[in-house]
Amino acid sequence: MYSEKVMDHFMNPRNVGEIENADGVGQVGNAKCGDIMKMYLKIENDVIVDAKFKTFGCGAAVATSSIATELIKGKTVEEALKVTNKAVVEALDGLPPAKLHCSVLAEEAVAAAIADYRRRHGYDNENDHQCPGCCRRCETEPAE
Repeated sequence: MYSEKVMDHFMNPRNVGEIENADGVGQVGNAKCGDIMKMYLKIENDVIVDAKFKTFGCGAAVATSSIATELIKGKTVEEALKVTNKAVVEALDGLPPAKLHCSVLAEEAVAAAIADYRRRHGYDNENDHQCPGCCRRCETEPAE
């Protein structure tokens, strides 16, 4: 059912915890399944130098949070925003269809933490999308 990578990131999650005085913090959740992800970022010179997470949820939610932190560390903010849920799934060698929403939450948590970073540092966030959770509307409606 789950790939070896999913099981590895679930059993041995990377970057669990909080970053004290984080530059950006984002929290997202899915009311349907109860998963909640909180992402913390430390950013220096527009590069994510550290990322940590706290996740309440299933094994797939933990695994997607873990791999997402690995995928964005060392990337610029703009590069990190391009890490999609599909990239998360690919990095984990796949997820069962019923667990794909976890990869969407990981993407949203990264975006929410970056939006918080930008807000705190006076960047223009008018084009940032603050998603409160996965309603799948983004899959059916064009971006505003």
